[in-house]
Amino acid sequence: MEQRLRLMAVHAHPDDESSKGAATMAKYVADGVDVLVVSCTDGERGDVLNPALKNDPEILRNLPEVRRREMARAQQILGVQHTWLGFVDSGLPEGDPLPPLPDGCFALEPIEVTTEALVRVIRDFKPHVMTTYDEHGGYPHPDHVMCHTVSMSAFAAAGDQSAYEHTGQAWQPLKIYYNQTLTKARIQSYHDAMEAAGIESPYGEWISRWEDRGERTITTRVECADYFAVRDQALLAHATQVDPDGTWFKVPLTMQQEIWPTEDFEAAVSYVPIRPMESDLFAGLGAPEQASSLATSGDLHIAYDGRKGAR
Repeated sequence: MEQRLRLMAVHAHPDDESSKGAATMAKYVADGVDVLVVSCTDGERGDVLNPALKNDPEILRNLPEVRRREMARAQQILGVQHTWLGFVDSGLPEGDPLPPLPDGCFALEPIEVTTEALVRVIRDFKPHVMTTYDEHGGYPHPDHVMCHTVSMSAFAAAGDQSAYEHTGQAWQPLKIYYNQTLTKARIQSYHDAMEAAGIESPYGEWISRWEDRGERTITTRVECADYFAVRDQALLAHATQVDPDGTWFKVPLTMQQEIWPTEDFEAAVSYVPIRPMESDLFAGLGAPEQASSLATSGDLHIAYDGRKGAR
């Protein structure tokens, strides 16, 4: 059987995979890479964000099932494999002071429980590379922060045969990256180009408040402009979560492809050197057979740890 490179993208909720790294995944699928999306929860506590669907009786009656169908459509569009990790959506707490999180939710699960679940998936799928969120979750949703925490924990544990022995043979993914698609430089470029073209930009307020978000170190830019339309189709498949007339779709596609033709990532931990500026998440791994041999060698040493400089 032909060996193929494998990529695992770990996300908090259905729809996150389509707004963070989706064009990159579609590109790799077209290039013959096996791609698996892991959804940690099914998003059952999410709001309906599409104004046209807010009063839809089926959605009001059974949002979790609707979101599962939306995820299936997005999966088909992207050409990826998909699995549910099976935890309960924590919801986004609002108010001052913030209310407590609901009992039994993903963000309150013991780290040993969430790690064991993800280690099972890693050892079964055997990814060479993983992607997830940074330590802030991309934005401070408790499920996004837990997604980061469990991804990093499982990345470290999956290659240790003494950890969670019952979940299968040890497998060490060789790299893990943070999705960093939403950067100030990218949004500023869109804003400037839209104003220059006489198109009203929705990003002025975002930019004025950007100091609150901070900036990250980009180590890897994947050229994937040819797949931006696929990304948008996948995002629109999550109809309850996306307003087709909203901010996501204000920048003309051709302008996006010309101004910022990449999706960007931050290397977090790698067992092979990270050389700036990478253009491939699999850079340095060699052929699939070589990468798989490394992942099972049991004698790996971290070559790059970007967390030492994380803010």
